[in-house]
Order: sequence, then structure tokens, then C-alpha cells
Amino acid sequence: MKDVPFSEPITLKLQSVGERKVASSWEAIECMQQWPDRARGRSWRAAYRACRDALDGWRTAREARTAGLLVTGRKST
Repeated sequence: MKDVPFSEPITLKLQSVGERKVASSWEAIECMQQWPDRARGRSWRAAYRACRDALDGWRTAREARTAGLLVTGRKST
């Protein structure tokens, strides 16, 4: 698997470490794995899947970034 960088980093808020800037699909996956199970809803699963798919070449970095923004509750920019 090859890491897929985002065109622009996104910021994820984690209870354990606070805010973290994420610049690639691999970094997003690492952050999302730290989320508590109770917070892993539909948008979390979609973002996790989009990032994994980007690493496997099935989706673009833009799609993975957009899914990451959705899990944070923001719209794509």
C-alpha cells in the first residue's frame, strides 16, 4: 500500500490527544483507530473505508479527504 497525501490537511479532534492535523489517508486511519467504539457511526465507517480504498488505489485522495471532513462534521472545501 502506498500512502495517499491530501491536497490540504484536515483537523481531527481526538479525546485522547486533542486536535491533530492529518495530511494523508494513512494518518487519517491511524487517528480514526483511536476513536472510541461508541463514536464510530456511519460517517466514521464511510471515512475509514474511503481512506482504506484510497490506499488500495480504489478511490482518490480527494474522495478520502472529503469523507474525512464529513466525519468531522464539516463540508468539503
